[in-house]
This record gives sequence, C-alpha cells and structure tokens, in this order.
Amino acid sequence: MTDVSLPVSVLAYLVLLCLLGCERGAELVVSRRNAREALAAGGVETGRAAYPFMVVVHALFPVACAAEVLALKSPFPGGWAFVALGAALGAQALRWWAVATLGRRWNTRIIVVPGDAPVTGGPYRFLRHPNYLAVVLEMLAVPLLHGAWHTALLFSALNAALLAVRIPAEERALGRPYAEAFEGRSRLVPGGPRG
Repeated sequence: MTDVSLPVSVLAYLVLLCLLGCERGAELVVSRRNAREALAAGGVETGRAAYPFMVVVHALFPVACAAEVLALKSPFPGGWAFVALGAALGAQALRWWAVATLGRRWNTRIIVVPGDAPVTGGPYRFLRHPNYLAVVLEMLAVPLLHGAWHTALLFSALNAALLAVRIPAEERALGRPYAEAFEGRSRLVPGGPRG
C-alpha cells in the first residue's frame, strides 16, 4: 500500500489557493455588477483586445501554483514563507482598499463614464495604480509561499507584459482630467518613476 498523503504545509497551501479562488470569485461578482452599471450610465469600454489574455493569466495562476508544488514537490521555504504570506496579505489589503475607494467605478475592464472626475483618495493619493501593485505583489508572493519560484517568475513576466499594455490603455481612456490629477504621481511604487 502506497502512502499518498500530503504534507501539512502542502495541504495548507492548497487551502490558501482555494481561498484565493473564492476571493477572485467575489471580485468578479463586484466587477460584473459595476461594469453593468457603468455601461448603463453611458460608460465607454476600451482595451478589449488584451482582456481575454488577462482572464487566462489570472485563471491559470492558482492552478500553476498548485501544479508546481505538487508536481515538483517544492519544499516549504521555512521562514521565507511567512515573509511571502505577509506580502500576499498586504497585497489583498491594498487590492480591497483600492476597490473600496473606487466603489462603483471599479471593475476588471476599462470602462470610463464620461464626466466622472478622477478618484484621488485612498491609495490613489500615493499611486496611480495601487490595484496593479497589489497584483504584482500577489504574483510574486503567493507562489513563494511554498517555493513555487518557477510560477512566480513566469506569472510575474506574464503580468508585466499585460501591464505594459493595460496601464497605457487605461490612462489614455481616462484622458486629460486623469493625467492632470495624477501628474507627479508614480504608477506603481510610491516615490518611484513618474508616468
């Protein structure tokens, strides 16, 4: 008889990935509601071409994390796992702070309601794109919770490619009022490079 039981750290990691999947589901519910309301209010959608790629990357992310840990038997990284956990939890807090600050305007697509003034409160006081910073942190931290560094590198690179397209498209869609309101603010790192 073969023992197929998983180490406690792997089971805990798989549970965490399931919780992350539930959180993503909650995000999608909020996003769909807000997108419907924005479109009903005359919102204009742009950047559709890259959206399916973004959906695929985000859907495959937790699957890849689990697959690497299970297939490669990635060892638990000890104390570094707690650093990664802190970063992952910080990313979630930053994400939901951004979502709460944007309120009805937040969704996963690029939909701009003409005449809406830019939101400059909450984490937007410090950064142009705090939600994207949260995603960057998450793509690094969640895989590293259990030593899945291949996934961390691959999905961080995929996310960087996505953001290189998404951020300029979003900023163009938001237009001059946004550019003026956020002049001098970094995109992703407080005190970092502007524009």
